Parts: sequence; C-alpha cells; structure tokens
Amino acid sequence: MDDAPGEPAGAMSQKPLAARAIDLTKTYGKGEAVVHALDGINVEFESGRFTAVMGPSGSGKSTLMHCMAGLDTPTSGRTFVGDREIGNLDDAGLTQMRRDQIGFVFQSFNLIPTLTARENITLPCDLAKTKVDQAWFDYLVEQLGIGNRLSHRPSEMSGGQQQRVACARALIARPDLIFADEPTGNLDSNSSAEMLEFLRRSVTEMNQSIVMVTHDARGAAYADRVVFLADGSVVDELRAPTADSVLEHMKQLGG
Repeated sequence: MDDAPGEPAGAMSQKPLAARAIDLTKTYGKGEAVVHALDGINVEFESGRFTAVMGPSGSGKSTLMHCMAGLDTPTSGRTFVGDREIGNLDDAGLTQMRRDQIGFVFQSFNLIPTLTARENITLPCDLAKTKVDQAWFDYLVEQLGIGNRLSHRPSEMSGGQQQRVACARALIARPDLIFADEPTGNLDSNSSAEMLEFLRRSVTEMNQSIVMVTHDARGAAYADRVVFLADGSVVDELRAPTADSVLEHMKQLGG
C-alpha cells in the first residue's frame, strides 16, 4: 500500500488494514457556533483485529465510526475500507460497499419488527439477491445460541436475544469489517458478556475485523487495542488492554 499524504505517524502499512482515516474532519455549524466533531484524525484499524474506540461524551467516537463506514460524509479528509476510498464512490458504490464489505451492530438492534429472527438474519443476502450459505448460517446460529428463536419476531425476544440476532445479521454475508456502536449499551451484564465473548471469538477464530465504539472499560478489555479520542482527536492508544488500564486512561481524559 502506497503511503498517502498525511499518513499517520508510525503507520502499520506493512500489515493489512481493514480501514483507515487520513486528516479526517467533521464540522457542524458556522462562525462562532462551529463545532469540530472530528479535528484532523489519522487512524488505522488492522485486519483480523478487535479495536475499541473510547473517549468522553462528545469526543467524536460515533461520528468517526459513521464517517469511516460511509454512513456520514466528512467535511474533509479521506477514509478507506480496505483499499477502497469511500470519497471516490457514488451512491451505488457506497450502497454496494456497505452491503458487501461492512457489517453493522448498533445499540438499538435495528431489527425489522415484522420479520422473524431467521428473516432478519438473512436480510442482507436477500437484499443482495445472493444465496445464503446454510452451513455458515447454522454455525452463527449455534455460536450465538439462537436456534430456538428463529421463528420469533423481535417483540417476542429479550434484548440479549435481539442483539445476538443483529450480530448474526451483521456477519451473515461474511463482511470484511464489522462496525459496532455501543453494541452492549442496552443489555444486562450477562447478555453483555455473552455478546463481547462472541465478538472476541469471531476475531480470534474467524479472523473477523471489528471496530467497536464503547464507553465500558470492561467491554474494551476484550479488544486487542483501544484508541482514545478527546475533542475530536486521537490522543492515545493502548495495546493488550485490561479493564484497569482502560479505566486509568479514561480518568486521565476526564471520561
């Protein structure tokens, strides 16, 4: 991969990258009311790794994820998923990339209420008009423990069950990259631990690439690396995190 202007210091270009941002900015408002949600961020996310993104409220965590996933348009800068530059894609290209290369897990589950769990899981394949890999479907269902919920609609499932269905939906098309935005935010402690353990296994055993926005130090400890934001900038990172080391970093940031 060729170095680009503004490449992050200490870039890991010798390793495959799932995604990266170069000089990424996002501003809202004008004049004295302008807010710099992202202020020239340079960051890389390695393939086959679990990265957590943390920071105080308003630090730009979700904005960064949305811009890097093509869900929001940055004010300036460049974003890549793999080797594809998002800014060079038209609407059809963006739709295809989000459908084929990226999976999403949100705090609010975002399941279709009129569809069964099975139908929600296979929705990405149905929209892309591609055949569901039944062996992969069965594996995900087994790993997530939702085999007895496939005929149920979201209103008939607990929050933890809904989030596991959402996780299976995110992985069913075998995307290159999973973006997870506070995926355990609406779950109790047991369901949260089960979800995080599955995400960890999907990286370790399936070589998945995951970027997870979280405020939870215990959740971040499941990751290989934590990237810390403050005031729209990357201010620190931590490899092989523990809950205690993450908490210590967050205290220093005032989060």
